[in-house]
Amino acid sequence: MKNILILLLACLVPALCPAQEKAPLTVAVLDFQAGDKLERKGAEAALLLSAKLSASPDILLVERQDIEKALGEQEIGLAGTVTPDTAAKVGQLVGAKVIVTGRVFDAGDKVFLVAKIIGVETSRVYGETTTFPDIKALDKGVDDLAEKVQKVIAARSDTLVAPKVDRSAVVAELKKSLEGKHLPVVSVSIPEQHIGRPIVDPAAQTEMKLVLQEVGFTVLDSAETAKRPDVQITGEAFSEMGMRKGNLVSGLARVEVKVVNAKSGDLIAVDRQRGVAVDLGENVAAKEALQNAGWDIIVRLIPKIAAIQ
Repeated sequence: MKNILILLLACLVPALCPAQEKAPLTVAVLDFQAGDKLERKGAEAALLLSAKLSASPDILLVERQDIEKALGEQEIGLAGTVTPDTAAKVGQLVGAKVIVTGRVFDAGDKVFLVAKIIGVETSRVYGETTTFPDIKALDKGVDDLAEKVQKVIAARSDTLVAPKVDRSAVVAELKKSLEGKHLPVVSVSIPEQHIGRPIVDPAAQTEMKLVLQEVGFTVLDSAETAKRPDVQITGEAFSEMGMRKGNLVSGLARVEVKVVNAKSGDLIAVDRQRGVAVDLGENVAAKEALQNAGWDIIVRLIPKIAAIQ
């Protein structure tokens, strides 16, 4: 009897526990290129495609205004900017894992919509095409293309997105590369602001300090006024709530830092990073997005900091 009860419980527990929701993939849709004859249909196609994809539970879209702001700061246009070689840079700027762009053109008696689905981390590219008889039927053509793009993202996410980074392995590799080197003393000060509500403890700053300490740097606490750092890392960080998908909420973050040689005053490096994270709670998602951005920045900066004498 006891064995039967145990067996029944084993069968019932998975059914009673809700399945863990799969985090949606962050996608940025850029304007499609279009010939002079079709005027602004490239931007219209991108807007329509964004609207269609936003209904997918597997996709979390980067807002168009965020894309415009991020690319505008780098003087990059919205259309025709992305190749597999430049996808990593654009993805870093807008905080996307996948970028969708393409072309709209006519040939003969048909209009063609061609989409490129590019993995930011893997540079993998997939293409999808749809045709329709007249540009007046653009909405219907985008409907068909959106369905195809959505299927590619769902079916090929394992090749569009790189495997999750083993942070401990990255830290171990960095630590090994710094063995035997005289490392400068570092201070880190990156105040944070979460738009809408305050969040205690600066997540990006904490992440950067943690990694620096783990690889062998001496990191000064803000209360240590008696000691002077060799290197100062300063900056600012912002986070805000993105979108909701079911029970999940996205957190968006932006971190900007500069590295200065405290003795000479020389500017060593300037870096910036956008971060995105998804969780059940807004605060947790925002802090994770800040941590992700802080991690990406400090991993890039460590070799430059270590070279300071």
